[in-house]
Amino acid sequence: MGNLTDIRTGSIVKVNGDPYLVTKNLFMRKDASKPSMQTKLKNLITGKALDKTFSAGESFEFADVERRKCQYLYKDQETAHFMDNESFEQFELATEDIEDALKFMNDDTEVYVTLYEGKPIGVQPPVKTTLKVSETVPGVKGDTAQGGTKPATLETGAIINVPLFIKEGESVVVNTETGEYVSRASE
Repeated sequence: MGNLTDIRTGSIVKVNGDPYLVTKNLFMRKDASKPSMQTKLKNLITGKALDKTFSAGESFEFADVERRKCQYLYKDQETAHFMDNESFEQFELATEDIEDALKFMNDDTEVYVTLYEGKPIGVQPPVKTTLKVSETVPGVKGDTAQGGTKPATLETGAIINVPLFIKEGESVVVNTETGEYVSRASE
């Protein structure tokens, strides 16, 4: 059982058997009422948001969640295959459950896998990754760094906006959390 004041942004609580990340919390205490903690939560399995108020004396528990460094091996039609860097055990996750992360991962990318009660539930690629532009329209003479953007398809199939001066075959650095272009990759 947890203590109300232990609920903080970043902690992971169990609600209805699922792990939820606390994304925001506010301690409340009104004159005649019991203290409470208002929270915004994100389900670590489904990604859905939830607003929940925990009251003093209400029982709850923190979720048993760990993150492990793993290697992304490859994907097929329905599953993505990974290997734990310490135990060398291989495991799979459904591609539909991690499609947002997969679009920024090449084979052999080192990632963090989130495990809930020992079972893999999610994956986080590196915050910044370098990927090759496989397709984009050619730039026009006179394009500058301060100009606009154009869509580009990356080697993983992800489509992002890049500056007009980026050409096919060039590598770019991408922020995997926002899906945005960061810079041209240095050769």
